Amino acid sequence: MVKRSLRASSSGMQQAKRAFTYKGWTQENLAGEVGLKTRQSVWRFFTGQPVERQTFQELCSILDLDWRDIAIDPPAEFPELREVTIAPVTDINTLVRQVKLQRQDKVQDQCGTLQLLNLSHPVKIDDLYINVNILEEIPSQQWLELADLQRITPQECTQLDPGEMSQTQMAGVKAVEIYSKLRVLGKPGAGKTTFLQHLAIRCNQGSFAANRVPIFVSLRDFADESRAADELSLLSFIFDDFRTSGISDLSVLETLLQAGRMLLLLDGLDEVLEQDRKAVVNEIRRLSEKYQQNLFVVTCRTAARAPNLRRFTDVEIALFTQDQIVAFAQKWFTALTKTTFQAGQTQAVQFVQQLGLPENIPFRRLSVTPLFLHLACWVFQHQGKFPAKRAEFYKQCLELLLNKWDETKGIERDEMYHGLLLPQKLKLLSQVATVTFEQGHYFFERQAVEQQIGDYIRDLPNAAIEPEELQLDSEGILKAIELQHGVLAERVQGIFSFGDQIFQEYFTARKIVASHNLHASDRALEQLASHVAEPRWREIFLLTVAMLRSADSLVQLMKQEIDAIVAQDPYLQKFLTWASYQSLTAQSASICATHPHSAQHDWHFNPEQQEVLQQYYGANQLLIDCLNSNCKVTAAVRQEIETALLLPQKELEEQE
Repeated sequence: MVKRSLRASSSGMQQAKRAFTYKGWTQENLAGEVGLKTRQSVWRFFTGQPVERQTFQELCSILDLDWRDIAIDPPAEFPELREVTIAPVTDINTLVRQVKLQRQDKVQDQCGTLQLLNLSHPVKIDDLYINVNILEEIPSQQWLELADLQRITPQECTQLDPGEMSQTQMAGVKAVEIYSKLRVLGKPGAGKTTFLQHLAIRCNQGSFAANRVPIFVSLRDFADESRAADELSLLSFIFDDFRTSGISDLSVLETLLQAGRMLLLLDGLDEVLEQDRKAVVNEIRRLSEKYQQNLFVVTCRTAARAPNLRRFTDVEIALFTQDQIVAFAQKWFTALTKTTFQAGQTQAVQFVQQLGLPENIPFRRLSVTPLFLHLACWVFQHQGKFPAKRAEFYKQCLELLLNKWDETKGIERDEMYHGLLLPQKLKLLSQVATVTFEQGHYFFERQAVEQQIGDYIRDLPNAAIEPEELQLDSEGILKAIELQHGVLAERVQGIFSFGDQIFQEYFTARKIVASHNLHASDRALEQLASHVAEPRWREIFLLTVAMLRSADSLVQLMKQEIDAIVAQDPYLQKFLTWASYQSLTAQSASICATHPHSAQHDWHFNPEQQEVLQQYYGANQLLIDCLNSNCKVTAAVRQEIETALLLPQKELEEQE
């Protein structure tokens, strides 16, 4: 089959980027020179993805390059695509077989590979794809009271969305078999596009919907090309795709549609610009109602589910289960190992084992979507372990959501942030995180978070003055945050939380560090240290010490707060004096901490004293964990703290 698209080789991409840099243009400039409405094809050109043949050649010409030097396996010539005349047949099954055979290479080329972040080469979809499950009830559309959600423990909160806890999951393929018109919702990176690609490939191979012809449509491309041509017709767009496969008889497509023999996979409704979305939805409605016997599957981010698609059933892709995480890791390390198959399998086992360790629970909490699970596998492959400084990993995840994910897919969304720069967006999210975390709220009502957004943007230059306008701006920004990157998400009707509790904790720690650096004082650290005996602040401490340029002040403040916990109880001080004597031969701080804990049964503590001791031991263990977390603490401060661990007040004063 004649190649209708070209792809730049690795050396070709380097040549093209050098020529582009020499020109001094932006990608938008280059797109304009070639007559493109958007820079999507330009971005695909520079990242080695398939680009329509004529566009590829024009880009090379503008950059003063020979397209044959840039392309992978350039053909010697481009003969005209052979048009196939499909004779009228009375047997629809014969027509389906003929069309599928003619389009087989096109579908395979379009849907057979994945381009993963941080990888310079595509991966075969069959080498990596894991069957997804779906939820028939959309969690964010359920009604729950805030009081009900506040009773959910932090552990339950991080395992599942509240709306998923009582739901039975269904295989995604089964949902397509049950519902002829399906809209598949999901969070950023949940695997929506990959799911449609998988369906197309299976249909192409005859293992799913074997009696149908698959067609994969990027709704973003459809909207862009329709706007450029000033014509909106999904049928015409699909027919154009048929023509690239050599099928130029419109009656063939119409026959298949009328017989209900098409599998129409319409991807990325949320990626269509707001100004075009209603028209695109109406066009999907018209086609699906005119040709009702066909299978229609539309994907869309959960936050962009409106407007409604009449007669379509909404489902949502579920978070990965433990079994799916294991299966994904086995495929990932096997497919992407740089050594042997067995080495990949071994590393997959190590990955799963370490992911299950208590100290790696935060990584496990994030690894429930294909996007973040891929990133976790990538980090583990390069380091052989999970990074000790988790803050850097979280930073990468957030940069991925806030910037790189849409950019990687070449998506240009409507600007709904009212001109906020990235640092301002980070400050806004840090403020929301800090206020809600300090209040002990993992879930919060829409009105509360909109108020936090309003309080922040009110002080920005050119901010709205009128309360009603400010409220509208706050509503728009919240919607944009949820739609574009999902850092804040609607869990059930009107109730929000951070996409993961990890992000709330990270942004809270980030604000503490930023405040400390800005004011060049220890006030923010003093406020943090006052929570040293509260278990829910544990992750905040670990993240903060990792992000500080110097953690000396914080660990010293923590030590002062810890000593104050037992300073006023003479009996506890007597116990610590005894414990200090017993621990003189202890070899490490951790042994020193556990020895008196095991000796409590020899002392008669009242319930209040027992509780105080539990807080004291927990806080000391947290301090030890902070010191062992590769944070930047000077040797002198480290020694000062380690030699004073668990000492009674009298000995501390003597040391001073």
